[in-house]
Amino acid sequence: MSILIVVVLGIVQGLGEFLPVSSSGHLVLLQKIFGISEQTLFFDTMLHVGTLFAVVVVLRNDIIAILCRPIQPLTGFLLIATIPAVVAALVFGKQIEYAFSSGRFLGISFLITAVLLCAAELLSKRTSNANGYKKADEMNWLDALIIGIFQAIAIPPGISRSGATISGALLRKLDRDFAARFSFLLSIPAILGALVLNIKDLVKNSEAAAGNIGAEVIVGTFTAAIVGFFAIKVMLKIVREKSLFGFAVYTAVLGGLILVDQFATHLVF
Repeated sequence: MSILIVVVLGIVQGLGEFLPVSSSGHLVLLQKIFGISEQTLFFDTMLHVGTLFAVVVVLRNDIIAILCRPIQPLTGFLLIATIPAVVAALVFGKQIEYAFSSGRFLGISFLITAVLLCAAELLSKRTSNANGYKKADEMNWLDALIIGIFQAIAIPPGISRSGATISGALLRKLDRDFAARFSFLLSIPAILGALVLNIKDLVKNSEAAAGNIGAEVIVGTFTAAIVGFFAIKVMLKIVREKSLFGFAVYTAVLGGLILVDQFATHLVF
């Protein structure tokens, strides 16, 4: 890959990991567009590590509070919300790998993201009118489990992890600011879990490609981290003050265009 393509992929990862548009879906799409056929597991994982750095920096106060007092409800809720995705990854590993390699369900997945965002916004507005938002200290284990199920649903490329988890939190009538913060905190065990589950393949790919992708990995990871830092700040503001409908329209249009290409034009797929 050229450095320009690496930078583009890093920007897409940094934006898509936190804006509800699916970073994995965009990476699969761009790899198809750019004709990237070589093994990219190690590179893709390092892009996610870049966004992990961004989360740690932006939400450092929340993370420090958890580390200073690990035995607290929020810690338990994060653990509960992580379980469904771990189970799904273990049970449907081969199917998930096929979805990433083929991009066959990409169009449908983007449409699912659009539906989730629309449903969450509609219910959230109803909750706002009724003054029924739940604060962080009112969250319960069922809220965490349902958010975790939404995260598990978002494993395939094209279904936004942040969009799904924020939608799940809004559907459970959680405060919008806390919904976004919880979603971003939940990305930490999600990324670390992906590293653990893919550790053998990562070692194999990193050793095989060590001689020619070092610069690509460094540039891509750094780009994803920087862009992710600003994306988190922007997304927190959007969730607090604005609507997610714009992202729903974008993912719906993109999903529709991909379906047209998959079944008719075949320009990319």
